[in-house]
Amino acid sequence: MRDVFSAIADPTRRQILDLLSGADRLPLHAMTSHFPMGRTAVSKHLAILKEAGLVGDTRRGRETLYHLNPARLHEVEEWVSDYQKFWTRRLEGLQEWLDGEGGPEARV
Repeated sequence: MRDVFSAIADPTRRQILDLLSGADRLPLHAMTSHFPMGRTAVSKHLAILKEAGLVGDTRRGRETLYHLNPARLHEVEEWVSDYQKFWTRRLEGLQEWLDGEGGPEARV
């Protein structure tokens, strides 16, 4: 299985995920119109997202419909949440400093 972080590193693949997040299922031709590239290139991006488990597909006749697998994004959410906690603590410390002796009122 491909690494989720490497799969979402590309802006085109992130845009594909955005498209799929707003729809139940989309065929390739519906996504291709959103990009300045051909079907083959979009299909290659979809293959990478599928290898990472971020996108699934189902066949309907001769058409393949793609859908988002949001559970795989949980790994990214966990990684980002550590940094969110870090910045929350830093900003709370700054607020305490501003509210305390270091704030603008202390300089008057």
